[in-house]
Amino acid sequence: MRIGFILKPGQNHDARNLLNTVATWAYEQGHETIVVSEDRVNPPGAILVPESSFGDAVDLCVVLGGDGTMLRASAAVAKANPPRAIPLLGINLGRLGFLSPFEPIDAIESLDAAAKGKISTVERMRLKVSYLPLVGDPVELSALNDVVISQGAMARLVELQAHLNGEFINSYRADGLVVCTPTGSTAYNLAAGGPIMYPGLHSLAITPICAQGLTNRPLVVPGNGEVAISMSGESKGVVLTIDGQWAHTFQTGDRVLIAPSEAPAVIYTSDSDYFNILRAKLHWGVGPVG
Repeated sequence: MRIGFILKPGQNHDARNLLNTVATWAYEQGHETIVVSEDRVNPPGAILVPESSFGDAVDLCVVLGGDGTMLRASAAVAKANPPRAIPLLGINLGRLGFLSPFEPIDAIESLDAAAKGKISTVERMRLKVSYLPLVGDPVELSALNDVVISQGAMARLVELQAHLNGEFINSYRADGLVVCTPTGSTAYNLAAGGPIMYPGLHSLAITPICAQGLTNRPLVVPGNGEVAISMSGESKGVVLTIDGQWAHTFQTGDRVLIAPSEAPAVIYTSDSDYFNILRAKLHWGVGPVG
């Protein structure tokens, strides 16, 4: 099996040692080991490939990091041509770790079980995001969590218009707007007061950030349509961010189109059910009484 490894950016000594340990073990088991050249690590026997072609080079991706690194890995494998279901195995070196359920101490055991098909996987909705600038070439990217348009430079309201399948939803005067998947509902969306959506849902949440109108509440819409966001009025310093991994200025006349991707993300999961994870990660308290 071709096993790829993506490491948390700015990795520390312990993270590099873990990568060397796990990648060396995989190589000694006869697997082909692939490492992203941009990570500037070179375990014994590893093949270095640029991140842009990583998805074409691997059959399974081991992610050593937190949820942000999982988002980076999801975008990398989504570039495979043609699209393939490349599963992600998350070893949590971050904080919350909603997407990375396995601990570093269990890294080799988890990888061995995944390679032998002994760990179950779940499919998560992924987005195809098309950025259409008024001037310049369009850009198409993938998102697992969210698309965010926000005023980054100054504390000033932005007016954003949202449509679903061409039907006008609303004009939001706010600090910004979050459009997220169920997976991303526990990220920026949650911090902005949006709803938590069960991962199996095929829906999107549209959540204004600090909206001027108190009645502008988060909205859940079907995930099989296309959400279009544009900006009216003149605002400077507005930024379009995708999964916290890619950012670009967003100007009047620009548009972003958000639609479901053909290929969902495939993630190895632990035995804990989703509500156990929520209680543990969000510190909701104890389990059922009695």
